[in-house]
Parts: sequence; structure tokens; C-alpha cells
Amino acid sequence: MRGYDDSSYGDGFADVYDEWYQGISDIDTTTAALAELAGGGRVLELGVGTGRLAIPLAALGVEVNGLDTSERMLERLATKDGGRSVHVHQGDMVDDMPAGPFAVVFVAYNTFFNLLSDARQRACFEQVAARLADGGVFVIEAFVPDPHHDPASGVSVRSVAADRVVLSVSTADPDAQRAEGQYVDITEAGGVRLRPWSIRWATPAQIDEMATAAGLTLLHRWEAFDGTPFGSDSPRHVSVFCKGTRANYPSVRPSPLDRS
Repeated sequence: MRGYDDSSYGDGFADVYDEWYQGISDIDTTTAALAELAGGGRVLELGVGTGRLAIPLAALGVEVNGLDTSERMLERLATKDGGRSVHVHQGDMVDDMPAGPFAVVFVAYNTFFNLLSDARQRACFEQVAARLADGGVFVIEAFVPDPHHDPASGVSVRSVAADRVVLSVSTADPDAQRAEGQYVDITEAGGVRLRPWSIRWATPAQIDEMATAAGLTLLHRWEAFDGTPFGSDSPRHVSVFCKGTRANYPSVRPSPLDRS
């Protein structure tokens, strides 16, 4: 998408992110699982946004660092109750990652796919691996691409109200594993606001290969943070990759959520 850069998504969605996406996943279950995996260690969230997960995770007594390219997202985070409890860093998920070591680095709800090439996604894994403590984990939550369904290009309606219409315009390139688009937000009072997005998706197998190349090992794979077993028909996955062995990091206990 011409003119799109690393901060475009965050800057375009910061003012509506909490309204549109607060309910996309179970916050209590997610943060409880992450706190369990951290076992008292430091945590880094990549693409922290407005703090949807970081703030409640910090409220559990976890030291949380949050990285995001968007100044507008981080400004929103800082204004929230508990926002000052998150140590924020502005930058991208490859070149600006803060110093470790971390017990957990995590990237939630498809945010890993905001890295728009295989090379950048691999570089992210390398940078994470360099900052994990021995026994630390990298957690990725993402959708599973459907090999039998090509993502559609077109226009659809996201929402309609008396004074507001939000349209979704998208295009996809399955061969390149890319999709991009705009939410066209039309209001009676404010005119038209464009909210761009762009992703490069990867399959679980491709993500596993990236992890292996970075020296990480798959420890758990669930369908969701509640430990629902992952299967061939699961639409999403939560993948937990370990550096070294958990035995070398005794402060982290095996997760009781693992039912595999």
C-alpha cells in the first residue's frame, strides 16, 4: 500500500481501538496464562497498543514492558488508569526491542503479521531469542490461514448507525501471503476518516520453522489462552516457544492450562 509504514496502523486506529477491539479475546484468561508463564519474571509485549493486555497484566504484579511504533497508541495507554505501571518503549518489533532478559515476550492477536515480509518476521524471532532468559518463552497468538479459502478482495459493511457508516475495503494476494485494506469511517459530523491496515500472514508450520532457525523450541500450542487443545480445524493458535529448557528456569512453573 503506497505511503503505508510501521506506524500507519497504530496512528490510524488509536482513537477507536478500545471501542472496536476491547472484546476480541478474554483478557482475564489471557493475562492469567501470561503471568503463569512469566513466573515472576519480566515480560515484554510487542505491539502493546493502548494497553488492552499490558495494563491488567501489570495489575497482577508482573513487570510489563510494552513496545509500539505508534506514538498515538502509547499516548492513549498513558492516559488510562494503571497506564503508568507499564514501561513503554516506542519503536518497531525488530530494530527497537528493549534490552532483556525477559521471562516472556508475547505478541497478541495477529500483531506478529504486521511485520510485512518473511525476512522481518524471521528477524523478529532472532531479536526475541537474544532477549529471552534461559527457559524464557516467546508467545504468539494468531489466526490459522485456511489453505482451502483464498482471502477475498472487495468491499463490505462493518457497521451502520444513524450518523455513522464504516466500510471495509480490502485486497489480498494469497501467493505473497499478503492482505491490506482500509476501514472507511464516514460520520455525519466528521466527514471521512481512513484507517489503513496491512499484514503478511504465516502458517503455524512456517512460524515453527522461524522459531527453530532462531534456536527456539515449541513448548505448547493451544487454540486459545484457556488451554483449549489445538487441532486441525482450529481457526487460531497460541504458540509458546521456549529458549533452552524450562528446567533451567526454575522460577517458571509448567502451565496447568496445558491439556495436550
